[in-house]
Amino acid sequence: MLEVKRTVAVQVAGQRYTLKTDHDDRMVKSLAAYVDGKFRDVQKASRSPDTQAVAILTALQVAEELFQTRHEAAELKKSVRDKARTLLDYLSKVGRV
Repeated sequence: MLEVKRTVAVQVAGQRYTLKTDHDDRMVKSLAAYVDGKFRDVQKASRSPDTQAVAILTALQVAEELFQTRHEAAELKKSVRDKARTLLDYLSKVGRV
């Protein structure tokens, strides 16, 4: 069942945005708070008054986190797959499968 889109007001980098979403309000606000926190961290570190530059640096930082998390998830999947294969091989040798 499709949920009805609703609007959620958030604030990022001192700007108010009204977003249309079918996601939970708390989730959207949590995402906005995360991005806002990252923006402020980058702004402090770069000391740049250029909001667009800070936004781009923030996006790159969040993208790096995403790629790192994807890499870690892929490594974990591989590890689980390898361990499952080893276990199945062992079980087949002892006649359990």
